Amino acid sequence: MQPQDPQFEQRVRASFARQQAMMLIGAEMIDVAPGRTTIVLPFRATLTQQHGFVHAGIVTSIVDSACGYAALSLMPLDAGVLTIEYKVNLINPAAGVRFVALGQVVKPGRTIVVCTGEVRAVRTDGTELTVAIMQATMMVVRDREGIQD
Repeated sequence: MQPQDPQFEQRVRASFARQQAMMLIGAEMIDVAPGRTTIVLPFRATLTQQHGFVHAGIVTSIVDSACGYAALSLMPLDAGVLTIEYKVNLINPAAGVRFVALGQVVKPGRTIVVCTGEVRAVRTDGTELTVAIMQATMMVVRDREGIQD
């Protein structure tokens, strides 16, 4: 995949740094490559549901952001992206010491970008278990104030 902005990594990281929702939950972007990003979330009890697992909404939030930023990494300077659709399968309980969300572009396009995502729970012994998979569609947005990045 070929980024259209040579400064794509700085642009993606700067946009992520402005995303208050990710800051609120303590998520961190650890990797940015053309068409791919990785976001890590440490376990916090304040992010769990009634059974002690990280809430599905939190899991979905980090993988949606990973997919969106994977798409943004390929955009020209005058374009941004917005999620218009996603499907998530929660395939294992979100139990672990940290969660790694991987987003990857499958099909870039001029108006629509299709991505896949995965969230893995890292256990105390270092093993990983996939807890969620996502298919997401991003809309390319041009000529809208504040949505270039």
